[in-house]
Amino acid sequence: MNPVPLRQAVPADGEGAVLVGRVWDPVSGGPRVVSVQGEDVVDLTPEVPTVAGLMERACPARTVLEARGARRWNLPELLEASLAGDADRPRLLSPIDLQVVKACGVTFVESMLERVIEERCGGDATRAAEVRQTVADALGGSLDTVRPGSAQAQEIRQVLAARGMWSQYLEVGLGPDPEVFTKAPVLSTVGFGAEVGIPAFSSWNNPEPELVLVVDSAGNVRGATLGNDVNLRDVEGRSALLLGMAKDNNASCALGPFIRLFHDDFTLESLRTEDITLTVDGLDGYRLEGRNSLARISRPFEELISAAWGAHHQYPDGFVLFTGTLFAPTQDRDTPGLGFTHKPGDLVTISSPHLGALVNRTRRTEDLAPWTYGISSLFRYLADVRAAPVHGSEAPLGARTD
Repeated sequence: MNPVPLRQAVPADGEGAVLVGRVWDPVSGGPRVVSVQGEDVVDLTPEVPTVAGLMERACPARTVLEARGARRWNLPELLEASLAGDADRPRLLSPIDLQVVKACGVTFVESMLERVIEERCGGDATRAAEVRQTVADALGGSLDTVRPGSAQAQEIRQVLAARGMWSQYLEVGLGPDPEVFTKAPVLSTVGFGAEVGIPAFSSWNNPEPELVLVVDSAGNVRGATLGNDVNLRDVEGRSALLLGMAKDNNASCALGPFIRLFHDDFTLESLRTEDITLTVDGLDGYRLEGRNSLARISRPFEELISAAWGAHHQYPDGFVLFTGTLFAPTQDRDTPGLGFTHKPGDLVTISSPHLGALVNRTRRTEDLAPWTYGISSLFRYLADVRAAPVHGSEAPLGARTD
């Protein structure tokens, strides 16, 4: 992969950002919880063994700022090794560990309409342009100002049903309850620089650039990161009951590069108007650009969180929540009318001013190394770390570790 400048990988106001993540450490043979201080990456593991545990602290940002840890890595070198896929060097991992990975769908009108189109196409991309026009004619106007669950939304649903345009996606897009599903198993997400998997059985698929909220076990949002909720349009278009097949595949969920913790002026309010940009650069010279503008989301973050967490469902180790995307690729890549789909080797860059840039390259899922590092592996590693800490890992900030 091409190198990503440090100033692009971290937030635009990076000097004031409290950033945490995870690094694969070949020395100890496992993941380390880290924070970023300029170009230094600090090992927090002796004090904070898991990111999920950090989120349970009274003030995670203060814990990070007051932690005594060793400056063990250089951030530009980590970025370079991560993009190179060098397994023998320290590299960035997904910034979460024990949290459950949840996702919301159909939280923007445009994405809702594309899901309706997928459904009416039966997953057949050749019919997309025709069906898209049919749906647009049936709507007869913009739905941008419609509040899901409102009387106006109910009236629109009834009108569309009467015209033979009812869809389960209209139910979650306009109805009282949002779609919330489990995207990926614990510890299965991949991070900055990793390859993301596109299964060979899919011929119509796309990235989904999203804001991901990091929530503790009590339902409090502690920070945020960027995510790619890889979507198989042909699979989900055949049937919404195939959502698991469409969403949960090896390396089909990318997060990173870091979690930015809420601190000082950076709060949940800072993210309500965040613009998340997407570029896809193919080995064939193709380039796709897109944008996910959170100001146009149809449901507030609090509503999405309460649909996932509450008296009806708890998460003892916390969870992360993909908040959905405005982006729906209709730009043709090859044959006119067939729209966009991934090819192996696509370079996907998802970025925003407050959260930096998540960069990954696509590959056939079946060609990726199997996922083998699970919860039991992490627990064995942490037990070994407690018994024999990595040399220098408990040194104060600024101390040499060689």
